[in-house]
Amino acid sequence: MSNSATTNQLFFEHTGMDRGRVTGLVEEALGGADDGELFLEYRQSESLLFDDGQLKSANFDTAQGFGLRAVADETAGYAHATELSEDAIKRAGQTVKTVCNGHGGTLAEAPKGTNVKLYGDMNPLQGMAFDAKVKLLGDIDAYVRGKDPRVKQVSVSLAGNWQAVEILRPGGHSAADIRPLVRINVSVVVEQDGRMESGSFGAGGRAEYAQWITPENWANIADEALRQAIVNLDSVPAPAGEMTVVLGPGWPGVLLHEAVGHGLEGDFNRKKTSAFAGLLGERVAAKGVTVVDDGTMQDRRGSLSIDDEGTPTSNTVLIEDGILKGFMQDRMNARLMGMEATGNGRRQSYAHAPVPRMTNTYMLGGDMEPEEIIQSVKNGLYAVNFGGGQVDITSGKYVFSCTEAYKIEDGKIAAPVKGATLIGNGPEDLKRVTMIGNDMKLDTGVGMCGKDGQSVPVGVGQPTMRIENLTVGGTAA
Repeated sequence: MSNSATTNQLFFEHTGMDRGRVTGLVEEALGGADDGELFLEYRQSESLLFDDGQLKSANFDTAQGFGLRAVADETAGYAHATELSEDAIKRAGQTVKTVCNGHGGTLAEAPKGTNVKLYGDMNPLQGMAFDAKVKLLGDIDAYVRGKDPRVKQVSVSLAGNWQAVEILRPGGHSAADIRPLVRINVSVVVEQDGRMESGSFGAGGRAEYAQWITPENWANIADEALRQAIVNLDSVPAPAGEMTVVLGPGWPGVLLHEAVGHGLEGDFNRKKTSAFAGLLGERVAAKGVTVVDDGTMQDRRGSLSIDDEGTPTSNTVLIEDGILKGFMQDRMNARLMGMEATGNGRRQSYAHAPVPRMTNTYMLGGDMEPEEIIQSVKNGLYAVNFGGGQVDITSGKYVFSCTEAYKIEDGKIAAPVKGATLIGNGPEDLKRVTMIGNDMKLDTGVGMCGKDGQSVPVGVGQPTMRIENLTVGGTAA
């Protein structure tokens, strides 16, 4: 069954709404607007948490609703409701059309369609019985506890989503998408000689649970969480000061996502509140640094066949060999900047208006062997995993905490360190990249991104890379 057939059942046959009449309501609401759409959504979601040897929580939720938007110049009127009815849409239309009073805009052309599907229509919540999910979590818990006597606490979680969306525009244009999303995560606490440390690891993507819950795959996830915890048992206080830092491949791309990626979103650049504003075509990074945002990757967590405005996603080159080439754009900011929409208009749900957001953002690999990069550093820090962080979009300044990092001494990875934070400026630090590895890797599918009070799933990635003169906050005396 096609995506449009599925959404037709959910949003029209099931609710009793007539597609023709709803299209007429959208046309009336958007009279005189520059752009706008009706966003229809139906979502099922579940989450299970197994903690301290027992099932601690199990949640299942169904949500549905619509969001109606009218855009006049750079002003948007937005109304949303959980009630899927023609009356509710008509009331919303009367609200949003007030932004168009006296405007007289010409409605922008609808996005060009695509037959590309980056993931299946399956509902992962229905593919596995509840009892089997609980047993799986219990098996993982028992496996981790049996691996090492130092294990004191294990938390295992499973989460799944099935989202159906349809975007309607005046003239009857529509675009529909069915989006599965799953994630499994394992956290471990170990204790040795009165010292307690933790580790965490997870995986997921736009598919059914089956891909990640084979015994081999979940054992790898559990083993990695345990490995991180045990490594931290031997960690020493992190050094502090300005030093050479080598970032590992994969998940450390979250630093690139936060410190650079947000600054390359269209709205911040149109408003000139980004550190990259006005620098299109100029060098913003060292030679060899190429950064892309690619929403077209099969089954990836951040991928979308179409964005939440109905625009097909794309592989957008943001920085090429150090030169700023483009921005991530939704329809409104692209129109106001005289650029093309890139399929980055995203929203958390029908209750949120779309804004430019990342999908899968990563740096391409270089030509250096990772071992060569480590060997080139006499004294420095090797950062492998990151936790939380903060970034100022306008200045590009950031602070990020390392959850797994090591000293580099005489070209060799030495003792693990605890309490290391990286403090820097994203645009400036891109110019300090001196070596780029040939081992580009994407994260395992656990990323979430927050902006304007909205959270959406994303992907990150990068190769091993060496950065000069980065400030490290540490705890060593």
